[in-house]
Amino acid sequence: MGTAVVDEVALGYCDSNIKTAKLYDLATEIFSNIPGHLEWYSELCLENQHSFRARIAHIMQGLNQHGGVHILQMMSGCEWDEETDEVVGFTKYGYDGEDFLELDLKAQTWTALKPEALRIKLRWDANKKGIHYRKLVYLHDCPFLLKEYLTYGRKFLQRTVLPSVSLLQKSSSSPVSCFATGFYPDTAVMFWRKDGEELYEGVDHGEILPNNDQSFQMSADLIISSVKPEDWEKYECVFQLYGVKEDIVIRLDKSMIPDGSPPRVPGVTGVVAGLLLLSVCIAGFIIWRKKNGLQANQWEQDYTEMVLDPNM
Repeated sequence: MGTAVVDEVALGYCDSNIKTAKLYDLATEIFSNIPGHLEWYSELCLENQHSFRARIAHIMQGLNQHGGVHILQMMSGCEWDEETDEVVGFTKYGYDGEDFLELDLKAQTWTALKPEALRIKLRWDANKKGIHYRKLVYLHDCPFLLKEYLTYGRKFLQRTVLPSVSLLQKSSSSPVSCFATGFYPDTAVMFWRKDGEELYEGVDHGEILPNNDQSFQMSADLIISSVKPEDWEKYECVFQLYGVKEDIVIRLDKSMIPDGSPPRVPGVTGVVAGLLLLSVCIAGFIIWRKKNGLQANQWEQDYTEMVLDPNM
């Protein structure tokens, strides 16, 4: 399976079952402005299935493995700084759940992330054509495509959405959880404070997790076993979202906590992890250069050679 992501927003996906690229609702407007783009993603979906199968066989041979179930993952793409115009490209492989190889685009060599990968690194280093191609793609084509996505999708890629924030508690002796869900983007912080001062002890900060609607959730738990009932009103939960001036503040109040608080809304992290363990996953950008009259025939040929060559 493969997923294309821009600024933490999944635009589309493909896998070996559907055999075509599918869009998430938010990405429909972007692709409606770039004719033929979705069809080309579908072609890449099929090509990459063959290339990853060949690459797994190539790595198994290099590691003297003769059977068993193995997992190959790749994350690749680029980061573009709008203010400085700096571009950083990246390509990283994981094998059987561990970091395996990473491409250093500046040095134009592969880095073995575990001793067993050294033999594969030396083989891939010898393929100068493949390394040069990746440098071209991730430092030139990828930012071109990223800028296209931002042009047509800025209104939802750079939107801000405030969450609903509530207090939850399993029992009277359990920590009080300040739970925020439905916010976007994921550049948010949440903390507890007493008498206006941020608390660092007795607070457990949860991770920011994705919801299945492209929004995010997070929590911060306050241990109340040592908090006197008359001091509850001195405590506040504060949620801050980057780009929004006003904070969301909820005072610690028993009347704000529903009896038998329901469990938190689950994100999709567990589901995604399961899919990664069961699937060959390609995450990142796949680049298309037909736009604006760019000559694509030679590039498409080079790309096909690359994806079908296990040494690239």
